[in-house]
Amino acid sequence: MASSSYNPSILLKRIFSLNETSPLILSLDTIAQTSKNLLNEFVYCSSTNKDITIVYISFETINRPSYATNFIDASSLKLQDLISTLRTYLPSPQEKVAGKFLVIIDSINYISNTNLSQFISSIASPNITFLVNFHKDMPELNDNENGIHYPSSFELLHFMAATILEVEPQFSDTVEEEDVRSNLSKFIIPKGMNNSTYMLTLTNKRKSGRSINYQFTINSDTHEYEIFKDMNEIEDNVNNENPEALQDLATFNLSTSAKQKKAKDQVELPFLEAQSFNTGGAIVYEFEKDDDYDEEDPYEDPF
Repeated sequence: MASSSYNPSILLKRIFSLNETSPLILSLDTIAQTSKNLLNEFVYCSSTNKDITIVYISFETINRPSYATNFIDASSLKLQDLISTLRTYLPSPQEKVAGKFLVIIDSINYISNTNLSQFISSIASPNITFLVNFHKDMPELNDNENGIHYPSSFELLHFMAATILEVEPQFSDTVEEEDVRSNLSKFIIPKGMNNSTYMLTLTNKRKSGRSINYQFTINSDTHEYEIFKDMNEIEDNVNNENPEALQDLATFNLSTSAKQKKAKDQVELPFLEAQSFNTGGAIVYEFEKDDDYDEEDPYEDPF
C-alpha cells in the first residue's frame, strides 16, 4: 500500500477540476486563514469545462460572485425553503444530464447538526458535487433534538465527506506559532494572515477504507501546488514490516506479500456506501464464485 501509487499533485488537480469522484468535499478554515482562495481555485481549475453549473448558497456572502451561475441568499430562509429553492436549479436523482453541478456553501455552520444529513441527502445526485465550507472557530449550532450523544456537525461532515481540505496560514521561520494561536484566541489577528500563499492539508478517502494524506503549499496567484509533506510515507514507515524480525517466531509465514498488500488496498468496504448518500438502508453484499449458497435454504440467506 505504498503511497507512491498516488501522484499527490495530480490528485489535487483532479479534485480541483471535479474529475475525482467526491460527492461531498469539506473545506475547513479559521479566522487565521480563510478558504476564499481555496474556493476560487476550484472555480479556476473547472472554468475550462463549460458544462459545469455553479450554484452558490450564501449565508455570509453579500454580493453574488461573478462565477456563480445561480445565487441563493439563504440567510433568511428556513431549511425546507432552502431545499425547495435549491431543487429548482438541480437535476433530480433519476434525471440523466450530461453536465456537472457544483453546489458551493460559504458556511455550513448555519445548518444544525440534526438537519445536516437530511439537507445533503435530499439534494444528492450522481451529477452533483457539494463543496461546503466549515469555520472551525465558530461555535456549533446544536439544538440537541437527538440527545447529547448525537455527533457534532464537524463529526458528521468529517464522516460523510470523501475529500477534506484544511487550510492554514504559512508561518515564516521568525514567527512563533504558539504566539500566533494565543493572539487568535483573543481575536487578535497578526499581520501576514489570510495570504494567497497558504498551507493545505488534503485527506482523500479511498473505498478500501484507507485515507491518504498530503500537505501542500498553495500559491493562488500563480496556481502552483508544491508538496510539503507526504504523511503516508510516515505512516508506511511506522507500519512497515521487517521480514527479518518475523523470522523464527512461528512455524508459518507472518509477513504479508506484495500481492496480498495490493489486494487489501483494493477491498471496498460496505460501510463507505454511506458517502454516496443513497437514501434508505441497505445491505451491501456481492456473491463471489467460491460462495456455497443454497437459494432454498432460508438459514443461508445473507440478507
